[in-house]
Amino acid sequence: MRTRQMPDKALLSSILALLIFGWLMSFSASLAYFSSYSFFFKQTIFICAGLFAGLIILNTPISTLQKYSIPLFILSLILLTVVFFPPPIGHTVNGSTRWINFVFFKFQPSELMKLSMVLFMAGFLIRQEKDIRRPWKGFLKTLVIIGIADFLLLLETDFGATLIISLTALAMLYAAGVFLKQLSIITAGLFAFVGVFIYLNPNRIARLTSFWVDDFWASNDAKVHQTQQALIGIARGDWFGTGIGAGIQKYSLLPERHTDMIFAVIGEELGILGMMFVLLSFLFILLKGFKIAKVALQKGRYYSSYVVFGICTWFAMQITVNIGMNLGLLPPKGFTLPLLSYGGTSMIFAIISLAIILRVDMENRTKYSKQRHYV
Repeated sequence: MRTRQMPDKALLSSILALLIFGWLMSFSASLAYFSSYSFFFKQTIFICAGLFAGLIILNTPISTLQKYSIPLFILSLILLTVVFFPPPIGHTVNGSTRWINFVFFKFQPSELMKLSMVLFMAGFLIRQEKDIRRPWKGFLKTLVIIGIADFLLLLETDFGATLIISLTALAMLYAAGVFLKQLSIITAGLFAFVGVFIYLNPNRIARLTSFWVDDFWASNDAKVHQTQQALIGIARGDWFGTGIGAGIQKYSLLPERHTDMIFAVIGEELGILGMMFVLLSFLFILLKGFKIAKVALQKGRYYSSYVVFGICTWFAMQITVNIGMNLGLLPPKGFTLPLLSYGGTSMIFAIISLAIILRVDMENRTKYSKQRHYV
């Protein structure tokens, strides 16, 4: 089942460049901790594990992923319930129960769900092709699937993952050619639900109202402190930055500097040029990915096309929200920056997802006589 094709060199180089860059910057961002070398060694292990898994994916036909997409989705649902087991199995941080404790490694099932939802939805759109093009019938089935995952994620209070997974699934419905009227109604209903969910939670309401204050810099509210410190760091960086490791905001002033707010550290230490490198690299990867999805669609390989489209949509939303909150355009939320932020589960599944895109491209370039085995 070999494609006899090499991965796209430009795309692979961009991914590896961002990976190495993120590896260095996550170490720099973690210098504020006494155990900074521990973070560095753990991140090295996570990256190596991700690359090993990615190498396996590069040698795995997409048809195999399609075959096991349903069991993987069921496994993801099971793991989302395991997090509620009492300690030491379930692990809670800041009131959120999102992790399974494997002693040396905290596994976050929501990251697996992001990928398994894409793989499952791609197969679902093919199996339910006729119903998808009928008003409401396909939507109702899709809402049941999304609703089950969303219910478990909301119980974990992982609001960010809930939104990403839901919007990704709806975007894949759009790519499959559903009725726009019904899609618009469902999307509007989703945002209405989000609004009600935020309104009923005093903490989230306080976070929003304190973030959108008239005089942002005069506010002493702890809820905007993170954004204030991120913007101060980016302003200090100017065009060329203070140099890798020379930033000062990460030393107690900037919370979550090695995870959610790593883009602010990049802005301080490498300036506008460093931030532009990240933005342009992500833009290149995403444009390449959407092009690969288009080519797969033209070749009649619908499953591969839907999968790549779903992954790129998920990445685009997560990157946009993370960078937006680092630049003060959005309230702080627990979104990591793919390939750059410190984190085991998110790093491993980000690499696996990008390996799937590379694999689809390799199969796209295979002659049809061989390619038909992968459809």
